[in-house]
Amino acid sequence: MVKAALRRALGALLISIPAWLPAAPRVISLSPANTELAFAAGIVPVAVSEHSDYPPAALPIERVANWQGVDSERILTLKPDLILAWRGGNARRPLDQLASQGIRVLWLDPNSVEDIAKALRELAAWSPHPEQALRAADELLAQWQALKTRYRGAPSQKVFVQFGDKPLFTMADGTLQQTILHACGGINIFQGSAIPWPQVSREQVLIRHPDVIVSPGAPPRAAAIGQFWGRNLTVPIIVLNEDWFERAGPRIILAAQALCEALAHKPSH
Repeated sequence: MVKAALRRALGALLISIPAWLPAAPRVISLSPANTELAFAAGIVPVAVSEHSDYPPAALPIERVANWQGVDSERILTLKPDLILAWRGGNARRPLDQLASQGIRVLWLDPNSVEDIAKALRELAAWSPHPEQALRAADELLAQWQALKTRYRGAPSQKVFVQFGDKPLFTMADGTLQQTILHACGGINIFQGSAIPWPQVSREQVLIRHPDVIVSPGAPPRAAAIGQFWGRNLTVPIIVLNEDWFERAGPRIILAAQALCEALAHKPSH
């Protein structure tokens, strides 16, 4: 049944692929998350952005974008069929100019696991291995459903998700990370903020009395956060791999699994 569904999906993709498209489309990724999505979909980009470090095969690929912007002249020279742009980080004007030159620009900024799976399915039409993209989407959704089922009914815990110290900022509704936290039984103490990534004060955190702090980073990050709060806030601190948690790519499921497990077994304080 699964194989039959895959064959039907592949057939639909063949109808949607432009007739002029070569067998191996030339794709450029302008964010690390989009690079991960491309590789998961069976696409090896001809150029990527800075910090595209996963999978390892991305490391030697030419860089054409960084936090300062995109190298439009070089992108034109590379003659891509498709540019994968990041709605949350790439400026629209230079990409609109590239689009005016006949280059297809696909804007991606998934805000849920379902959105990531949808992006993988969209990329199947541009992949020399579309079955890999469709399989990756199906596997991601299956893992996500299994996780939600396992942790459904988990005890609710008030969580502060700390992304920085100077400034101190967090997340709210409308973010991918919020959907992950919710699936694990976490109640984001700033989920109702008016913007997705609000800057907050120490006082705003303390008056909400979180039960636990979650933060992306390396293991030493926990000690740094503990020093930041001192005696004012002595709660368990969960540190997640920042690339898993911050990038809207397939590895978000690893962040979800790690967070749910950590919340389920956090020590008392």
